Amino acid sequence: MTDRLSFGIDIGGTGMKAAIVDLDTGELRSDRYRIDTPKPATPEAMAEVVRELVSHHGWTGSVGCAFPAVVVDGVVGSAANIDRSWLDVDADAVFTQALDVPVHMINDADAAGLAEVQFGAGRGRSGVVLTLTFGTGIGSGLFVDGVLVPNTELGHLELDGHDDAEKRAAASAKKRDDLSWEEWATDRVQPYLRHVEMLFSPSLFILGGGASKKPERWFPHIDIETDFVAAEMANNSGIVGAALIAPGVPGAPNA
Repeated sequence: MTDRLSFGIDIGGTGMKAAIVDLDTGELRSDRYRIDTPKPATPEAMAEVVRELVSHHGWTGSVGCAFPAVVVDGVVGSAANIDRSWLDVDADAVFTQALDVPVHMINDADAAGLAEVQFGAGRGRSGVVLTLTFGTGIGSGLFVDGVLVPNTELGHLELDGHDDAEKRAAASAKKRDDLSWEEWATDRVQPYLRHVEMLFSPSLFILGGGASKKPERWFPHIDIETDFVAAEMANNSGIVGAALIAPGVPGAPNA
């Protein structure tokens, strides 16, 4: 049986990493190669890094790319962690031209969610599943019976009169405000989860990001109606999710 392989690139505010992915298992079939995100992170500068990532692995097929922005039909709609010159740019076209192979882009939190639903904690779960990543901000991926509802950006919900709930509930807020795990979970994360719970009535929360590496420190302090579990795909989730949406992959956009 021939291996079904794809290639994923995960672009973050500080680093860009890539690997070859086994589409049957979600495992990486190469090293995870990382290059610092250029400053400024312009389309031209990032295209050069993408070329280097692909060249390092000797990959010649189509590419999927997780991107730290709203992405609609390949066009960038926000620029919180990248250069503003990306706004309204067709990123699919920029990277396709740079690599001379088909490239498809996806929001990075959506990519992480795809990996969890396909291979991780959400595998086989029906109904409404929400993946939430707690890091510098809060990323979200919303799924209905395994189908992605893209670009939800639920970290930017208004909560208790505060704009951008992620400013209070992200993992970065715990460090900034010198909170204990219990204080952060009880006073910040729990109200946020209850608010999202009220809006979407999910059957499962999958909680990821850096904080999910220590679920025993904060999960016991969260009291909500919805089941919640720790994400399983860890640092590979963005790469794996990106590989799943590369052009030509069955079920992917533009397949």
